[in-house]
Amino acid sequence: MGDTSGRARRRPVSGLPRTGQVAKGGSPLGAPVTRRSRVRAWPAASGRTNLQAARERAERAALERGVRFRTVFLTILGAIVTLSAVVVLLGTVGLIAETRSRPLTVAEQTRYKQEEIARRWQAWPTTGVFPEEVAYQGLDEAQQYARRVGIAPESTCAAAADNAVGQVLEEHGCLTMLRATYIDQSAMFMFTVGVAVLKDEESRVAATEALSVDDRVGVLPVAFPGTVTERFGLDQRQRNGWVGAGPYIVFSAAGYTDGRTRAAVPAEEILHSELWPAARSVGGQIAFFLAEPPKVPRCTQGNAC
Repeated sequence: MGDTSGRARRRPVSGLPRTGQVAKGGSPLGAPVTRRSRVRAWPAASGRTNLQAARERAERAALERGVRFRTVFLTILGAIVTLSAVVVLLGTVGLIAETRSRPLTVAEQTRYKQEEIARRWQAWPTTGVFPEEVAYQGLDEAQQYARRVGIAPESTCAAAADNAVGQVLEEHGCLTMLRATYIDQSAMFMFTVGVAVLKDEESRVAATEALSVDDRVGVLPVAFPGTVTERFGLDQRQRNGWVGAGPYIVFSAAGYTDGRTRAAVPAEEILHSELWPAARSVGGQIAFFLAEPPKVPRCTQGNAC
């Protein structure tokens, strides 16, 4: 009995169940066991996923910015191209309108005349400025002809006129002085004609208003040795005068071919002589040639509009 009760009180030393005591599907402690399936996220795999997502987001943002920039660029480029096309079109229209033949305006006709007259002293030969023969009228109004003896070299205005006259010409922008000497049909009178070239007609008008009315001063005479004019000097000048025409002042100096001085000729003889009317007529004819209005074309490209 003693042995039996001792065995009955003995407890297993270990808490583990004995073989065969664990039921199928049970736990070693007798409680029911529930199986759970877990997938553990490893840090390395998660980091790579986040980095890839960040890259994709950055690429999408960059692509969107590129699309916006491209849209803005194309808009600006289109505006520039359109503006350039408009400018070219307007320029072409303006060029066609400017270059096509059209009638000249009144202002353009006036400017054409002024420019044509102003360049004649250079465009024409000296024989054009000073023709070989110049028609004039004497006291009896009979037409006669003065013959050119010679043409002097071109000179400055101050060097070809008396001081009082030359100073006025220089102050008003005189460009040059052209001179030639003529004799009348009877070879009794000699005339030096001087053409002072001013910058424009306005300068010429201002200069003539400032010139002296003294008939003892004007253009210096030009004598040509071996001709009847070889004694034509300052003392032989009987009278001086001038006439304005366009941008030109045409001076005249008259004397006797026999060499008589101004002091040797009585004033009454000068007043009643044919000398001065002839000299003034010759100078006036040359002024008329220089300032005669040219024929003006009707249109900008000739006479066909």
